[in-house]
Parts: sequence; C-alpha cells; structure tokens
Amino acid sequence: MPTWRSPAGRSPALRRFAESATLGRSVDLLSQFRFEQTDPARFYGAVARDTVDLTNALWTQSTGTDLRDALVLDVGGGPGYFEDAFAELGATYIPVEPDPAEAHAAGLTATRGIRGSGLALPVADGAVDVCLSSNVAEHVPDPWAMGAEMLRVTRPGGLMILSYTLWYGPFGGHEMGLTHYAGGARAARWYARRHGRPPKNLYGTSLFKVTAADGLRWAQTVTGAHLVAAFPRYHPAWAWWIVRIPGLRELLASNLVLVFVKE
Repeated sequence: MPTWRSPAGRSPALRRFAESATLGRSVDLLSQFRFEQTDPARFYGAVARDTVDLTNALWTQSTGTDLRDALVLDVGGGPGYFEDAFAELGATYIPVEPDPAEAHAAGLTATRGIRGSGLALPVADGAVDVCLSSNVAEHVPDPWAMGAEMLRVTRPGGLMILSYTLWYGPFGGHEMGLTHYAGGARAARWYARRHGRPPKNLYGTSLFKVTAADGLRWAQTVTGAHLVAAFPRYHPAWAWWIVRIPGLRELLASNLVLVFVKE
C-alpha cells in the first residue's frame, strides 16, 4: 500500500520531521508569505531555514546521518537563497536556474550555481545525494517531466524531494490572490487591469494548474524509486491526514511534498 494512503504521521520517513512540525512553525511560516514580493530576503530566509530543517530531518531519518558532506541540488533555486542555510550543516548546495534575472535576484549569486532547465538538467545520472525543488513545479508546463529528471540525477539511496503549490489552495494564484478561483486567465486579466501590468506569475505561461491528485497519480507510475512520504508542507503534523481526503486536500493542503528514495 502506498505510503500516502496511510496516516501521514505514521510514515517512518516523517517521524523525525513530525517532531518539529508544530502549529507555531505553521503560523510563523504563514506570516512570512506576505513579504514574498516586498521583502524577498526575509521571505526566502524563513523558507530556507525551514527547507533545510525538512531536508535534514528526512535525510537523517533515511540514512542515520546528517547532511554533512552531502551534495544537494536545488532545481529552480534562483540566486541561491538556501546556500548559507545548507552550508551551516556542512552540505554542498548547488542551485539550478534557467532565468539569468532570477539567478542574480536581490544581488545574490550562489557560489556554485548552474544555468539550466529543470526539464533537462545539465547534470550526470546519479550525481547528487539530494535533489529538491521548492515551489517550482507549478511554474513549469510539465512538472512530472521535471520530477523524472530530478530522480535521474539522484544517486541510489538518495532522496528526491518535490514540494509544490496546489492550484486550488489559497496560494494557488500567487500574487493574484484568491481571484484564481474564478479561472487563471480571468484572474490574470483582473490583475493587469488593477496594477497596470501583468502578474509575474502569468497563468498559462509561468504558472500552471497543478493538483495534489496529479502528483499522487504520477508517484504511482514512477519506477526506480519509491514514494516514502506525501504530506502538506506547511501544516502541523496533526493535520497531515488531509492528504488522504480527495477534494479536501486540494483546498486545504496548500502545498504538497512528495519524498522519494532512489533505488
């Protein structure tokens, strides 16, 4: 039986992270989202710390060791907001980013950044210990092709962590707010009319409808790796059960994390 059908908190892969997935953590992260556009360093700093905590907990649960000396590839990592946080644990962090503007955003440039597409990663097979992607899958036209590429570059025994924003959740429209419930194209038109410019995350071009059901269905087709956890990233552990409820998970999960171990 796939892990995601069982109570999420019972998954062995999640046991360590569940200890830190408290209501206080959820409230703190939620409070940071309003700074994504106005103060990205503050927003991404908070997300970076949480991403490292999540990755380290999953890695430690899987391998019995922390991330020291691990090679971490971050697909869609922008300018490397997460680099310092991973370096504190002794991990080598490499972001992959296709857009030069994003790769140099906020005056940052990662020391080991790679320019490339998540749909065709310029990385050898089985080259990294951990391949992760945080809130990127909803911005590519074929997120599951990206997922397959992420698994390709992960070494046997390594982790692939794919975390993405759900379209029908409250943050699915990104800066368009809740207007995305009226349809992505309509929400984009309303945003442009109000602000005099199109949204950064333009529906159908740089923002796409991706659901929890999509990801869970894809996970069932994956070969050469097995799904060890699926849970709502920003929720406290006691609320992870919502991933098991079709429909409800689309509205309330907000962000789904799929965790695979490469065989």
